[in-house]
Amino acid sequence: MTLFRRKRKKRVFVLGLDGVPYELLTRFTSQGLMPSIAEIIEGGCLRKMKVPLPEISSVSWTSFMTGTNPGTHGIFGFVDLKPQSYHLRFPSFKDLKAPTIWDKLGEQGKRCMVINQPATYPASPINGVLISGFVAIELEKAVAPVSYLPKLRRLNYQIDIDTMRARQDHDFLFRELDRTLKARQRIVDHLWEEEWDYLQLVVTGTDRLHHFVWEGIEDESHPYHQLIIKYYQKVDRLVGQLYERFSRLTDGQGRFFILSDHGFTGIRQEVYLNCWLREEGYLNFRVSQPSSVEDIGEETVAFALDPNRIYLNRKGRFPRGEVGENEAATLREEIRRKLEGLQHQGERVVEKVFLGEELYSGPWVGMGPDLVVLSRYGYDMKGSVKEREVFGRSNLQGMHTWDNAFFFSGEKVNKEDLHITDIYDMIIGLFN
Repeated sequence: MTLFRRKRKKRVFVLGLDGVPYELLTRFTSQGLMPSIAEIIEGGCLRKMKVPLPEISSVSWTSFMTGTNPGTHGIFGFVDLKPQSYHLRFPSFKDLKAPTIWDKLGEQGKRCMVINQPATYPASPINGVLISGFVAIELEKAVAPVSYLPKLRRLNYQIDIDTMRARQDHDFLFRELDRTLKARQRIVDHLWEEEWDYLQLVVTGTDRLHHFVWEGIEDESHPYHQLIIKYYQKVDRLVGQLYERFSRLTDGQGRFFILSDHGFTGIRQEVYLNCWLREEGYLNFRVSQPSSVEDIGEETVAFALDPNRIYLNRKGRFPRGEVGENEAATLREEIRRKLEGLQHQGERVVEKVFLGEELYSGPWVGMGPDLVVLSRYGYDMKGSVKEREVFGRSNLQGMHTWDNAFFFSGEKVNKEDLHITDIYDMIIGLFN
C-alpha cells in the first residue's frame, strides 16, 4: 500500500545545469554526445529562455525560485552596497524579500528536497531539506535542518570546487568536477528514499568548466576538448538515470524539468567600466591605487559594480554624494549614450544600456543600479577599480549571456517569449 501511494503521488523534479547555453546543448545532443538528454528532449519541449540582467547566477536563480525580478526579490548581484555607504557586502539568503517555490509548496504541506541551490546561503528551514550551493562557505550553515549535516559528512559531500586553484590548474579542475558530480549523485540517492513531492538538483560544474576552459569547447584540437566532452557525457548519464528513475517512481505521471540559469560565450575582451568612467571624468579616487569603490573621492558622479551595474553618486544615498535629483536624468542619458557608442578596434562593445526602472519593478527598485549595461557577445563588463586600461584580458575564457539559457518541459510550453521567472508559476500551478 505504501508503494502504491508513492507512485500515485504528484511529484515534480527540477534539474538545473548551471550556465549551459541552448546552442551548446542542442549541438552536443545532435552530435550524439549526450544521447540520454537527446532522447528526453525528443519527447517534450525544449525552448530558448531569457534571464534577468545582470546575467549572473545569484540574480537568475533567485528570480527562478521566486518568480520575480530583482526589484521585488531584492538581489541585484553577488556583491552589493551597504545602505548609505560605499562598503561592499555579500547579500545572503537572509536578504531575500520574496517567497520561494519551496516556501509556497511547504504552505500546502508539500515536502521539498533542494540540493546545491545557489544563492540560498545560509540555509533556512523548509518543509524538507535545503542544501545551499554557491556561494556557501561552511557546510554547517549550508544545510537545513542541521540534523542532516552528519549524513552529508558521511557521504563526503562537497559544496563546490576550489575555484581559485581550478582557475590556474585545469587538471585539478577536471578532478574536482568529477568529485563534486559524484557528491551530488550520492546525496540525491540518499534523499530519494525519503518522502518528497518536489526534488531539485543544480549541477554547477558546467558553469565552472565554461569560465575556465571555454576555448576547449570551441576548439576540437584543444588539449582539454576530450575531457570537456567526457564531463558532459557524465552529466548526460546522470540526467538519464534520474529521468528513468523518476519515470518509474511516478508511472510517467510526474513532471520533469531541465533548465539553465544563463547562457555562455567566449570572451574577446574584458571591459573595465570604472576605468572608462574615470577616463570620461565621471569618477575620481582619493588614493592613487584604489582597492575598492570605498576609495572614491570628491567630484565623483558615477561608479560601477560587478557586473554591468552603474550607480550615480546621489546625494542622500551615498556619504559623498554629488548628484542631485534634478541632474540625475540628464546624467544617466549622457552616460548611456556614450557607452552605447563605445568601440574596440572599430566594433561596438555595448548592445544596450538600460535604466534601472526599465528592467526592474517592485518595492526594492531603489536599492538597485541606475544603469545596467548589456554587452555584445564577447565583451565582458567588469567593475574592478584597479585597472589602468579600459580593455584587457584575465585568464577567464567564458562569460555569461542573458538570452540563450534553455528550458525543457515534458509538456508543450505556450508562452512565446519565455523568461526564467515564468517557471515559478508553472511549478506552483502543477500542485494547485
